[in-house]
Amino acid sequence: MTVAGIFFSCAVGHGMHGASMLGLPNPIVWQAATDFATVLIAIYFLSFYRSFDLLARFSQIFSSQIELESKNKILEEAMLELQRTQSQLIQQEKMSSLGQLVAGVAHEINNPVNFIYANLSYMQEYAENLVAFVKLYQKHFPAPVVEICKLAEKIDLEFIKEDLFKIVNSMKIGTERIKQIVQSLQNFSRMDEAELKKVNIHDGIDSTLLILRHRLKACSDPLEIEIVKNYGDIPEVECYPGQLNQVFMNILANAIDALEEINQKQTSQKTKNHSNRITISTDVVDLNYVEIKIANNGIDIPKNIQKRIFDPFFTTKPVGKGTGMGMSISYQIITEKHGGKLKFTSSLGTETEFIIQIPIQQKSASRILSLSST
Repeated sequence: MTVAGIFFSCAVGHGMHGASMLGLPNPIVWQAATDFATVLIAIYFLSFYRSFDLLARFSQIFSSQIELESKNKILEEAMLELQRTQSQLIQQEKMSSLGQLVAGVAHEINNPVNFIYANLSYMQEYAENLVAFVKLYQKHFPAPVVEICKLAEKIDLEFIKEDLFKIVNSMKIGTERIKQIVQSLQNFSRMDEAELKKVNIHDGIDSTLLILRHRLKACSDPLEIEIVKNYGDIPEVECYPGQLNQVFMNILANAIDALEEINQKQTSQKTKNHSNRITISTDVVDLNYVEIKIANNGIDIPKNIQKRIFDPFFTTKPVGKGTGMGMSISYQIITEKHGGKLKFTSSLGTETEFIIQIPIQQKSASRILSLSST
């Protein structure tokens, strides 16, 4: 187009020159004017061509930059997804290994405890028979020989008769407690189960609390964490029990962290008037869902980070204490694995409450999800 413009300007110049030769007045002036016009037209078209060329190059560079930024964004998202998947696999492997370890330890503890527990009834019976025999002996022989009297006084026979049954009873209570712990460990250890099962949600929560018992007792000396259970009348829920226990573990562990943090602040400020409390409530909502609420009166979650709580790798904990994957994995377990909902509320001066809603039957959940995606 520029070349055509130049030729056009030359044609105009030659046309004017021809006109001057035909007798027009002041031919030199006309020739100068036409030459000047020719130069101006040529300069204009050259300038236009250069501007158009620069604009085209700029547009090309701009398009390349947009394409590069788009590819970088795709790569960043792919890298983040890869890191997330890798962390999830590592976490799942850890939990699976933990489940196998806990199951093995529980089994090894369970066997000898069963031996002890099974023999306690016989021990109780034998103790009763021995005490009855001693009493009968004392009845018929109230004045034994001196040697027997000295031994009875030395071992405090009367105290033994009273305390023996207390010892047997305490042993029975202790073994029952161990059996409960083993049962809870076995319940909690179902991390690698790939099949859906109908389970009692309360058993999973109680098992998780048992695993965290050492932290519940150790928090904020001399204060301890009070666990308030508002369990509703809920049916068994079809779910992946081990994964659901993992969610309970993550939320409860974070609640304990929040309580420890607020107690540390009060200790530094020399004010210890805080009552540590975790409240767990369950109920049926919308007929088809079970709702679990876990609230704590610890430190609140700041507004500026609330939107990032479920983001992978996000954590406010110091290095070595948190990976930033706990709540992200919990969100995935509830929403993707169970077709449920996981949300929370938190503000200054109020309790932080996590709310879990999962379908009672997973088949209905799958149907709901398929309908919502169409």
